Amino acid sequence: MVLFFSRGLWLAGLGAALVYDQGPAQADIAVVLAGDFSGYRILKGAELVREGYVPLVLVSGPAGLLYGVRESDLAIQFAERKGFPAGWFAALPVDALSTKEEAVEVLAELRRRGVHSFLLVTSNYHSARATRIYRAAEKRMEGAPAFRTVAAPDQYFSPDSWWHNREGRKIFFNEWVKTVTGPLGI
Repeated sequence: MVLFFSRGLWLAGLGAALVYDQGPAQADIAVVLAGDFSGYRILKGAELVREGYVPLVLVSGPAGLLYGVRESDLAIQFAERKGFPAGWFAALPVDALSTKEEAVEVLAELRRRGVHSFLLVTSNYHSARATRIYRAAEKRMEGAPAFRTVAAPDQYFSPDSWWHNREGRKIFFNEWVKTVTGPLGI
């Protein structure tokens, strides 16, 4: 009974454990991770340019997942339709199918560009896991740039109420499965 009546507290705690947001700060560039089909990540990246934290947003985009069009191209077009200048964005085509693979490609590109610091932009529910993955990749790469994580909101996932809608429950379940199985190499 105690679990049932206190479920709002422990469910919110489990949701909050998925979120890690350091907030924005000055950086050389922002990196918007792939995997958001609603546009919240790219709009957060645009907001960071508008507010003067970064001069450019690098948009990660795997190939062919959406009718043969890279996600980065669709995201940039979406931001343009929302009124943001195309010059604020640069597409980064990647061949990654996981955040771990994406981290390797993104960090290599940032090093190639001479970037010393960046803002890692991803969905709130993905932010803690993405930060752990990028920290691990950063340790394996000599000269990797420093970063801060900036969490973008999500229309379905709020840490304190995700269980109230079906999409929020699916996001929660999928992210926790990845959180638990990722370190196991599954």
